[in-house]
Amino acid sequence: MVSRSGKSSSPRREKRPEKRGQEGDCARGSLPAREGRKGRPLDAVALRDLALSYVARFATTGAKLEGYLARKVRERGVIEDEDGRVAELDIRGLVEDFVQRGYIDDEAYAHARSRDLIQRGYGPRRISEALWAAGIEEGARSEAAPGEAQARAAAVLFARKRRLGPFAVSLEQEPPDSEARFRLREKRVAAMLRAGHDHAHARFILDADSEAQLEQWISEAPDDIGN
Repeated sequence: MVSRSGKSSSPRREKRPEKRGQEGDCARGSLPAREGRKGRPLDAVALRDLALSYVARFATTGAKLEGYLARKVRERGVIEDEDGRVAELDIRGLVEDFVQRGYIDDEAYAHARSRDLIQRGYGPRRISEALWAAGIEEGARSEAAPGEAQARAAAVLFARKRRLGPFAVSLEQEPPDSEARFRLREKRVAAMLRAGHDHAHARFILDADSEAQLEQWISEAPDDIGN
């Protein structure tokens, strides 16, 4: 459509902004998107700043912090001086310094992590695996392991969440034939084993007649030591 002035009255199309990381950005001299995300090469000060930021945000262990810093060095590289010499970064020494200053405490982390997993219904084996993955040494893992009463309580909590044993919604849901019931029972046992619970604990809970029986079973456990 043409107006009286002879100019087209159709709306003007606005120029679309160029996407980051495409030729337009590079032509203007900026870094590609991938390089920009990687960040600047690290020196000792920048590495320490990264470590401080990490321990301030996360409960962690010496091994996890060391792994995080090593990954950052691989990603970003190490700064060079004018002669092309690469700075030496002592990751292990930095982690040890943080341990000495109390910024990192593997034993405290192990106990806190153990309590958290117990409260979520996980058993001793899963707890030990989680602490091992976090780099906790065997001695600290043993000290943070749940006692018998805690292990029983966690197993009962897991059964309650999954509606196993006396927590089942209705016994009418059980399969009619014995072979199917056996397979279902073994499936339930396997679920408790995957959650890190003892085989004997799993079978006791699945055979229990009532919640009261399980409460008594927990109360009869030896006293816990440590946690």
